[in-house]
Amino acid sequence: MTGVLVVSGTGTGIGKTVVTAALAATALARGRSVAVLKPAQTGVAPGEPGDVAEVARLAGRVTTAEPARYPEPLAPATAARRSGLPPVDPEVIAKTARALAAEHDLVLVEGAGGLLVRLDDAGGTIAGIAGLLDAPVLVVAAAGLGTLNATELTVEALRARGLSCPGVVLGSMPGAPGLAERCNLTDLPAVTGLPLLGAVPEGAGALPPAAFRTGAPGWLAPALGGRWRRRQSFPGDPPGDRTP
Repeated sequence: MTGVLVVSGTGTGIGKTVVTAALAATALARGRSVAVLKPAQTGVAPGEPGDVAEVARLAGRVTTAEPARYPEPLAPATAARRSGLPPVDPEVIAKTARALAAEHDLVLVEGAGGLLVRLDDAGGTIAGIAGLLDAPVLVVAAAGLGTLNATELTVEALRARGLSCPGVVLGSMPGAPGLAERCNLTDLPAVTGLPLLGAVPEGAGALPPAAFRTGAPGWLAPALGGRWRRRQSFPGDPPGDRTP
């Protein structure tokens, strides 16, 4: 857990910010210095806390950077165009990430929406930023029905661009998972060919910061600095339906 790690996902509202906070908290607990970079924050008013502020609130002492902010909750390219503000420049974001990496053990770059959401009208995306940085992309996915297709498409897009991906983290895992959530624990690695590297519990972002920081390492796999392991079974599973 050093260098630059891009945190993207299969869409919006799936828990990328809370996963980013869990990554930051886990790294801080291991004595790492951490910076969090949000290339574009949309849907917040001037002075209103954005995603990097939420990460800092939950995780603790992290350096934060938010180069661009737009008031409307839209894709960054659209939000920039409608507001009359300059769009995100992927080269500037990459330069900022490199500067942060020179002074921190870990830099987390949290995307906006999904992997291919446009940052500017020239076609810049979070995937393009990862390519400029030669950085791995951690995929955050939903836990329930519909996630298999969206996650596989995201992973295919990464591979088509020659980008590396260490695995998938579930952004919001129900405490009492249904059939789809239980099956996805097995099916997501099968359809993506990537390991499942954690499951952040539903509602984790509402925990007091101290409880969040204590719990975060238990939500992430050892590859991400934590100690999470996939559960072997859930109440109600038939005897032959066990997560390996």
